[in-house]
Amino acid sequence: QVQLVQSGGGLVQAGGSLRLSCAASGRTFTMDAMGWFRQAPGKEREFVAVISRSASNLYYADPVKGRFTISRDNAKNTVYLQMNSLKPEDTAVYYCAADDGPGGRWFKSYDYWGQGTQVTVSS
Repeated sequence: QVQLVQSGGGLVQAGGSLRLSCAASGRTFTMDAMGWFRQAPGKEREFVAVISRSASNLYYADPVKGRFTISRDNAKNTVYLQMNSLKPEDTAVYYCAADDGPGGRWFKSYDYWGQGTQVTVSS
């Protein structure tokens, strides 16, 4: 099993920045892709970004391209999401996820999930 613990998030004004972190523990040697998803009230969980174990493959959802950056530190078993130029429509609960395979854009592909953290962007 893998446990994911998230930190970061909070309230920020539009145009501001936040960084989310997600630290993994347990059977981390099985992990390949790590990703971020978000879920706004009344909406489905949506893909934000994913990064492969080697960090050679990174993919972003169109709404966050050029504003968000995903990265990982395998020595610390941690994945990060740097969020810049935040917009009110970025407001959601953000979840990190890990997969023993390639992950992808579909949330059901992932084996492990963090507890979620609220990000609120005020206008």
